[in-house]
Amino acid sequence: MVAITYDMEVPSSAPAAKMFKAMVLDADTLIPKIMPQAIKNVEILEGDGGVGTVKIIHFGEGSHYTSAKHRVEAIDKENLTHTYSIIEGDALAGVLESITYHIKIVPTEDGGCICKNRSIYNTKGEVEINDEKIKEGKEKAMAMFKAIEAYVQSNPDA
Repeated sequence: MVAITYDMEVPSSAPAAKMFKAMVLDADTLIPKIMPQAIKNVEILEGDGGVGTVKIIHFGEGSHYTSAKHRVEAIDKENLTHTYSIIEGDALAGVLESITYHIKIVPTEDGGCICKNRSIYNTKGEVEINDEKIKEGKEKAMAMFKAIEAYVQSNPDA
């Protein structure tokens, strides 16, 4: 197995705690509401939403995928960190064992934040990952981040 790591940092003017709440704590209900073309719904298969929870994500009509099974690896509300892995589904394209995402929301002095995201693609064997697929994934992640950011900014009491 080969692990391929990609890092991405995105600044936001939205407060860190509100971005964490929207991106992590409320994501299962919020993202299908604001981006139904990307994610149709989220179903919890095991657990209560915390560490060890297994969810199935049903993608929307605008996605190339149908579903993915996620497992929550870690969640730290105080330090605004979240780790989860895609462990099954067509998003793994038959060449990946899993994809693990480490998210950390870092407050900035101006009241905004920086969203740090590390993606680790764990391949089956010595498979090479197409850079175009990685770029496409980053673009989709950026679009989702921007949609969540816009929601947080337009709903300050959410």
